[in-house]
Amino acid sequence: MAEEPWLRGPIPGVDPLTAPVLYAFTQAREDLSRYTEGLTREQLWAGKVGFHIRHISRSTDRLIGYLEGRLPEQLGEGEPGASREELLAELDSAFNRAEAVVRAIDPATLRDPRTVGRKRLPTTVIGLLTHLAEHTQRHVGQAISLVPRAGLEPALPLPENGF
Repeated sequence: MAEEPWLRGPIPGVDPLTAPVLYAFTQAREDLSRYTEGLTREQLWAGKVGFHIRHISRSTDRLIGYLEGRLPEQLGEGEPGASREELLAELDSAFNRAEAVVRAIDPATLRDPRTVGRKRLPTTVIGLLTHLAEHTQRHVGQAISLVPRAGLEPALPLPENGF
């Protein structure tokens, strides 16, 4: 079993202050792919696993929009019913777009102000980056914990990294 992304070393060309977001995306891709293996379309949506995967994709796009200083164009989570492959492809596309933005961030701008939502609530670049990482992982955990409810018992071995 490979080490968790944050234990695989620095990401070449990425500042250590922005890298945790990229580690969170890598962890999400790997965990969701692993723990949803074998779930049918019906199981994904009956157990609400599909909702969380799609929510991660859509909210990542929204949060990146705020990071770039714009209001997102698409709100809502879309219609349920996508297959595992469609959901993981949507997730990968959202993460690819977000990764390009995160990689381009100048660390000198981490304290720069940003606003969130229609109410234009105040935050900063680093605040949005932190929320991107923790929000992603929160919903990954929720999706994984719902897999048994979807009708399958996932293999959940403890990490072998000494923790």
